[in-house]
Amino acid sequence: MNKIIRTLLGLFALGAVTTALQAQPAIKLVTVDVMSLFDKHYKTEEANAKFNDAAQKAQEQLDELNKKIQGVADEYKELMEQSKNAMLTPDAQKQKAEEAQKKIEEFQRMQAEAQNFRANTQRSLQQRVKTHRDLLLEEISKVVTDIAKRKGATLILDRSGPSLLGIPTVIYSDPAYDITEEVAKEINKDRPPAPPAAPAATPTPAPAATAPAPQFTVPNVSPKPADPKKP
Repeated sequence: MNKIIRTLLGLFALGAVTTALQAQPAIKLVTVDVMSLFDKHYKTEEANAKFNDAAQKAQEQLDELNKKIQGVADEYKELMEQSKNAMLTPDAQKQKAEEAQKKIEEFQRMQAEAQNFRANTQRSLQQRVKTHRDLLLEEISKVVTDIAKRKGATLILDRSGPSLLGIPTVIYSDPAYDITEEVAKEINKDRPPAPPAAPAATPTPAPAATAPAPQFTVPNVSPKPADPKKP
């Protein structure tokens, strides 16, 4: 009798598990390339232009400050040479040496200011880029989720970038399950119209080659194309 009861209980439990599995919806996957969507978003293009403009203006300020620093360095060298001029009196030589000492102190102070300006500006640009990236990825994720839900998807896989092992996060996926292009159209539907093209500028002779000055760099932002009108 006990054996029969145990058998019936086992069959009942198996039936309950089978029913529960059948009640769960079938998994439907979709894939998306989030990094591609981030790069193609019109807001990324607009933000990159602003970041590059800010970096260019900061570079111009730094270049101007460096010119002043070089001027102070030249004045220091001249004063040091004068302090060693045998044609001057000892008192005059001493005065020139004291003035040179003040110049080297001014030089060091301005150098520190330039280094702080560069570091602070670089840090500020990096924070602006990070804030833009975080906000835009949140917006893209919402659109991806909405479209995936409309398609009845139960799982979304991002196929952009490698995994911790250095291999693609999605090794293979049928293109029919990819919604990247559909999301790209949705996120760019409000793109402002492009401004009218400016008239072509008259070509100017190329300037003599000079050593490139150090430039501010904005992480994950494409550099702004060089203006052909500027040397």
